[in-house]
Amino acid sequence: MNYRTKYLLSGLIVVMSVVSALAQKNPEDKAGWKLGAQAYSFRLFPFTEALRKIDSCGLKYVEIYPGQTIGGGIDGKMDFNMDATARQTIKKLVKDRGLTIVAYGVISPKTDQDWQAVFEFAKDMGVLNINSEPTPEQMPLVRKLAEQYKINVALHNHPKPSRYWHPDTVLAAIGGSKYVGSCSDIGHWVRSGLDPVECLKKLNGHVLGMHFKDVKQDTPDGKYHDVVWGTGDSKVEAVIGELKRQWFKGPISAEYEYHWENNGPEIAESVKNFRAIYNRVNK
Repeated sequence: MNYRTKYLLSGLIVVMSVVSALAQKNPEDKAGWKLGAQAYSFRLFPFTEALRKIDSCGLKYVEIYPGQTIGGGIDGKMDFNMDATARQTIKKLVKDRGLTIVAYGVISPKTDQDWQAVFEFAKDMGVLNINSEPTPEQMPLVRKLAEQYKINVALHNHPKPSRYWHPDTVLAAIGGSKYVGSCSDIGHWVRSGLDPVECLKKLNGHVLGMHFKDVKQDTPDGKYHDVVWGTGDSKVEAVIGELKRQWFKGPISAEYEYHWENNGPEIAESVKNFRAIYNRVNK
């Protein structure tokens, strides 16, 4: 074996070792699961700070939401009407942090013109899923734009009695479009008295993205609040198993709506638990 061949083989071994290490660190990547965070989890902070927090939690994907102040010397909020200069600056900030934008929401535009603008914004920002709660009257336009732009519209379930709280209402709104489906918020299903695993089964093949949370009902007023994943009532291990069974691929956004001032450590622990459970389910 000559020197050149040995050199090439050595380089290949290094590359394979790096790929293997990354796969072990983020095992869900190989399934096409884009585990990230909804920037709303850090709504008390500007978007620029949210990026730092998301990165520190061991996550590489971002769901942006429209109400967040941009920060970093950039005026305005993460609104779909921001100008081209602000968009380019934000894309650079995200890229420089080593992150990727995958979703935008939850947003529910009021007019046809706003819907068009949202899709243009999503296309420019590289968004895969627009998470929304359109009215029944808007659905024909939404389906048309989703087909035109090849961008998913994932119908989000806030707790009962919101429009899409039950999987049946999501299925009824899809209308045969492969670009319309569910943004499955498993914590909100629990809050609505539904079993998240059974809900996922009912939506089989139509789950386009997730708002991932584990919740527990242990407050004096009987309300649910977020807890570290795997310690609450959201059946996290069974949910991961069901996503695997469905060959799910898409964004999974950590949305942690508790201890707002400093929930980064709990999100980081949740991510660690998620990956340990994923590895256990995939043995």
